[in-house]
Amino acid sequence: MGGPSAEREVSLSSGRDCAAALREAGYDVVELDAGPDLAAQLSDLKPDVVFNALHGRWGEDGCVQGLLEWMRIPYTHSGVLASAIAMDKERTKQIYREAGLPVVDSVLASKAEVMASHVMPAPYVVKPYNEGSSVGVYLVNEGANSPPKLSDDMPEIVMVEAFAPGRELTTSVVGDRALIVTDILTDGWYDYEAKYAEGGSRHVVPADIPAEITALCMDYALRAHNALGCRGVSRTDFRWDEAKGAAGLILLETNTQPGMTPTSLTPEQAQKTGMSMAELCKWMVEDASCDR
Repeated sequence: MGGPSAEREVSLSSGRDCAAALREAGYDVVELDAGPDLAAQLSDLKPDVVFNALHGRWGEDGCVQGLLEWMRIPYTHSGVLASAIAMDKERTKQIYREAGLPVVDSVLASKAEVMASHVMPAPYVVKPYNEGSSVGVYLVNEGANSPPKLSDDMPEIVMVEAFAPGRELTTSVVGDRALIVTDILTDGWYDYEAKYAEGGSRHVVPADIPAEITALCMDYALRAHNALGCRGVSRTDFRWDEAKGAAGLILLETNTQPGMTPTSLTPEQAQKTGMSMAELCKWMVEDASCDR
């Protein structure tokens, strides 16, 4: 847990809650704040399984997965390739398209190009192509006179994506089963603060949406999980424009290591389908592998 990414604090919170759940399930748990000496720490500990509660770069993008493969230590969640692909938003969308899953138009552009002029008609979204949790996301509204001024810590290459209007929906997958659909309600943009601050968003579980849209979310989430080669638990996020019916449902991204904090969506969905936090974490440990 922890680590050096922009999502460090979320990961620490996830790690603490997962550790508590694993102890409740009967496991002996050691909490590790992942740093440069992680390999040495793991060599000393010789764990039976690593529960990967890292988020963001290095922990979610295939890097730590590669280390664990090299050390032959079984670990939770997706393997090296699926993790690396899902963390790259543009490559993820290419795979979605090949699998027949609906997405909006997007391009990769340099930070300088994006700040110099509109690279696509507004409204559009600018985001890092390899971060999660809505870190560094800019919404450029229709009628904006000038392009966005990006922060200094944004990467040199960013993703620019047509804004998809509508409701924010999400579905978790556990193994080969899509769980349920959540409707995420916020007073504004579903950003980092809305995701993790107490009261930042409200969740309607199950979502109060037509049966056809529920079925599509469940189908699309499982197809995305399989197309990316995910293992264990994943969560796919959608936007749904009600005015367009089924044609208004599009995929945003798939999270190979969804948040496991007190405000997180996947534990809430699991609970709604009869799986406690301890049971979910136990399932993930039993599913751990270092062969994929």
